[in-house]
Amino acid sequence: MRIEPHSLRPGSQIHSVIKTVLPVFLSLAWALLLACAASAQSMEQADSAYAEGRFAAAAELAEKLQTSEGYALAALALVMHGHLSSDTRVKEPLYKRAIRLAKRAIRLNPRNPEAHIQLAHAMGRYARAIGFVKAVAGGYARKVRKAIDKALRLDPDKAGAHLSMATWHSELVKGAGPMAGLLYGATAKKARKHYRRSIELVPYDKVARVEYALALLTMDKRRHHAEALHQLEHAVQTPPRNAVDRLYHEKALARLAVLNGS
Repeated sequence: MRIEPHSLRPGSQIHSVIKTVLPVFLSLAWALLLACAASAQSMEQADSAYAEGRFAAAAELAEKLQTSEGYALAALALVMHGHLSSDTRVKEPLYKRAIRLAKRAIRLNPRNPEAHIQLAHAMGRYARAIGFVKAVAGGYARKVRKAIDKALRLDPDKAGAHLSMATWHSELVKGAGPMAGLLYGATAKKARKHYRRSIELVPYDKVARVEYALALLTMDKRRHHAEALHQLEHAVQTPPRNAVDRLYHEKALARLAVLNGS
């Protein structure tokens, strides 16, 4: 058998490999681009559903993505769905499912601060649903605090993390009074500090301002009346951007009517 000299040349072998591999590589790259585009489109659809207030649909769309960002959004949507549901029987199951999805988000990407925030959010709502005594027995105050601390370590300027920390302090002060500081280190002063930091980072966020105002009124209505009024008035100056904004806008208007009437 005669071997042609050109068949032994390295250049010829490389050219043959390139001709074989390149189409496969291009096909894989194209498939990856299509998958990324589809994922981005699906995330946009989930975001749109959430913005429109279709929280159950948003959760379903986001969960199907099987990404850290998707699971975090699904957890948030489920918590909102449970929070707004008039059927108290569905709240706990929804919050439990949200906790599971937030934990999946963390497993996929432990450095995603939003995943830790949503874990804290879901556990906090679940703790409210089961009652203060059961929540204390289950150690939820420390579990929530641990998740928020992790989010702040990952991103010290994450407004949502500061809002979560502020809520943690104010809820414990509301539930345990002076014992909150002794048991957990939770104080009204620290709550105000984190509310203010959240507002500094996102000045036009209605949620932060309304939550701050309501917390002030809960902690000491007479002392903080003027500051709460200021926050609520600022919150209603801009039109709502989405369904959650509309809820807080209406809540702010209702509370303003009471404060101005008193």
